[in-house]
Amino acid sequence: MRVLLTGASGFVGSHVLRHLLSTTDWEVVCPTTFAHKGLPARIESAVCDQAWRDRVTVVHWDMRSYADLFTRRKIGQIDVIMNIASESHVDRSITTPVPFIENNVQLMLRVLELARTLKPKIFLQMSTDEVYGPAAVGDDHREWAPILPSNPYSASKAAQEAIAIAYWRTYGVPVVITNTMNIIGEMQDPEKFVPMIIRRLSAGESVQVHVGPSGTPGSRFYLHARNLADAWVYLTKIYTEKIEVTRLKDAEPRFLISGPPAYPRAQRPARYNIVGETEINNVEMVHLIGNMMGLDHYEVDEMIEPISFHASRPGHDLRYALDGTKIEEIGWQAPVQFWESLDHTVKWTIEHPEWLDV
Repeated sequence: MRVLLTGASGFVGSHVLRHLLSTTDWEVVCPTTFAHKGLPARIESAVCDQAWRDRVTVVHWDMRSYADLFTRRKIGQIDVIMNIASESHVDRSITTPVPFIENNVQLMLRVLELARTLKPKIFLQMSTDEVYGPAAVGDDHREWAPILPSNPYSASKAAQEAIAIAYWRTYGVPVVITNTMNIIGEMQDPEKFVPMIIRRLSAGESVQVHVGPSGTPGSRFYLHARNLADAWVYLTKIYTEKIEVTRLKDAEPRFLISGPPAYPRAQRPARYNIVGETEINNVEMVHLIGNMMGLDHYEVDEMIEPISFHASRPGHDLRYALDGTKIEEIGWQAPVQFWESLDHTVKWTIEHPEWLDV
């Protein structure tokens, strides 16, 4: 099996690369320019076993432009496309929305155009819980809930979904969309919430926490990047190999070997929510990380600075939540639990402080 993995030099993509190398015998092609927060060090960290090096090919390709003949030859025949590459920083999307949205739309088009030529068995598209907009307390969005993005970042991801669905229906690209919650893990960009907390608490600085009009803090479900990677490997095997699957609603196990659903047999492509198991509000997250760093509860409390969630960050949603029943029903279980993954992430980051300054 040969996989085209976009975004391998980014935070999530590098975890997916490592998981592919450590749990499968698949070859991986990584197109990258290292221009959008991508770092060679992430790929080097993922390819940490000498035996894995022969299975990885890095190809220089700016995915905002067409893949020319020479680039396509370097990429070669591909069985699976895993599309992760995207700008993902909400604040930057609010500050400079036009280049942000243009980048995400253009790269989506170029990768899908390449898929028309390569004809993979499955095209996995990484999306986010944010495309659904805010979730009321007690309301976890299921697959195919109404798409109501609140900010330019989530709008660009919703646009990627729409384009992928159009290519699925018009050209038969075997798209499978996954919507994922807040992802954490080692080597994450310090603009993100968890490494930002670690950096500010380490420096004795205040940590801004978004709250609603009543002072209620926002909340999220968190998922380690390895869990996303594991779910994608599981979905790939289900749709490309003869894998026996027992659905909770079925009396008997059955095989899913026909590939992702195709039009007109299906009216829409496959979509799965990949979720974390524990909801944590933002104040609790600061205290959890402070505790893991050995800081006193009251000391951490003094460093928390509540700010209005919309006044400070227009288009920000106070709560996101997804229902993960569907992927659980086909047998997938997250290999890494939240508490274990957060503790490891905090300790690893403290031991590697250079990643707080990238």
